[in-house]
Amino acid sequence: MADPTNDERSLFTLIGELPDRVSTLVRAEIDQVKAEISYKAKHFGIGAGLIAAAAFVGLFLLGTLIATGILALSLVMPGWAAALTVSGVLLLIIAIMVGLAILNFKRGAAPLESIDSLRKDLDVVKGTGDYDRD
Repeated sequence: MADPTNDERSLFTLIGELPDRVSTLVRAEIDQVKAEISYKAKHFGIGAGLIAAAAFVGLFLLGTLIATGILALSLVMPGWAAALTVSGVLLLIIAIMVGLAILNFKRGAAPLESIDSLRKDLDVVKGTGDYDRD
């Protein structure tokens, strides 16, 4: 007797094959997700490396721009005064950026509303805390 074709299999046979097919499908989906994540991580890593290299070269550019500014100012004032002026401007920029950073750190240090809400929910589940007990 020949093996039954797909159309001739019984309902019980099909139901019996269902767990194997579902697990095969889930494994295939997981493998596909792993491959996609690996691909994306590789390209994000390459992109991050290129950005880091560009930032490194940008530091050299910043140094040459500062030197250019000093040399340009030295045409209208002594070299030491030009260097001091450019350094003062850079110090002012640094101070403003640090002030803004401290302000943002203070804003970010406040507890999240969602965490407080989650704590209240946990208190309700435990039966403790302040909430309406109608």
